Amino acid sequence: MKFKPFAASVAVAAVAMFAVGARADDVVKLPCVCELSGAGAVSGTNFRDGAHIAIDEINAAGGILGKKIVMTDMDTQSDPQTSRALVQKAIDDGAYAIMGTVFSGSTIVNMIVAQQAGIPQFTGAEAPNITEKGNPYVFRTSSSAAKGVPALTPYFKDTLKASKVAVAWVNNDFGKGGHDVFVSQMKDAGIAVVADVPSEQGQADFSADVSKIKAAGAQAVFVYLNEEEAARFLKEAKKQGLTVPLVGEVTLTGQKVIDLAEGAAEGAYAHVGLATSAPLAPIQDFVKKFHDRYNRDTDHNGIKGYIGVYAVKYATEMIGKIDPQALADKLHGLTLDAAKYPGMLLTTSWDKTGELSRESFMTEVKDGKQVVIGTVPAN
Repeated sequence: MKFKPFAASVAVAAVAMFAVGARADDVVKLPCVCELSGAGAVSGTNFRDGAHIAIDEINAAGGILGKKIVMTDMDTQSDPQTSRALVQKAIDDGAYAIMGTVFSGSTIVNMIVAQQAGIPQFTGAEAPNITEKGNPYVFRTSSSAAKGVPALTPYFKDTLKASKVAVAWVNNDFGKGGHDVFVSQMKDAGIAVVADVPSEQGQADFSADVSKIKAAGAQAVFVYLNEEEAARFLKEAKKQGLTVPLVGEVTLTGQKVIDLAEGAAEGAYAHVGLATSAPLAPIQDFVKKFHDRYNRDTDHNGIKGYIGVYAVKYATEMIGKIDPQALADKLHGLTLDAAKYPGMLLTTSWDKTGELSRESFMTEVKDGKQVVIGTVPAN
């Protein structure tokens, strides 16, 4: 891998500025180390922008323990090594907690730095191994594949009654995590995986992948790719006349994928931890706020950033001080009921590993939109 010079990797936007004469201890620093350019730009930008909405709301109401939140935007360029350097810079600059990253491959690299410094980190990444490494300072803002993918097993087994399935997955930390959970689930359910088709991040041509799946006689396909690759896969599947159900997780039925797929996403089915289409007032209020502010729609990553900031606020107010170690300790085993803590949007819990649990959603693409067709209780 060719590393980018560190000096070129930092894009700092001082979105919330110090008041004149303010001291460092008058503010709470929550830097966003996010994918603002490169392959993860859409995800990282939405995460950041959702976080900024929460910060503005909290600051308007008096901040955290009377202190204003300051968020500096730091662009990882979707590069893991750049993200690691930026996490260190954020810590050196006095971060109370770190927001980001969203890509699993980056988080696995940079979370070690935050762990060594004892700084809590709120990630939008979903690879299962992030919370399996014993890091007491990493906390998810979305459930991992280890919790999400098993929710699809009843659909393959009981609804589709499939005996043979295929899996198309991206060969990175995100994709491997979902792939491994899915294959294990199918084995336990007595369903044969007749085609196991990995692809590379950024892959443009899926013709051979779809041909292999068709030839294997799969009765359904689990699609676990990044958003842009998922759209290309869907278009190729339609082109080749692959008519079996295409089923996935959060990256299959998001609006970005639907738009890029140009009609090829119709009928795709997915379990998602967060759905901007969920018919729940708190989520729809946030979606409207996001659109009114940025004149564009968000995906689930905007919600991740928003609730991450509110989690910091609520937990800090419970401990009554700005103390990174106390914050991490408080979050383990914590449940924030959305009725009492509305910034969470949905009742949310973290276990001793930083894994998250909350209600989730089953979705289907209908008439060019992601439609929620069912809910899954928190597990």
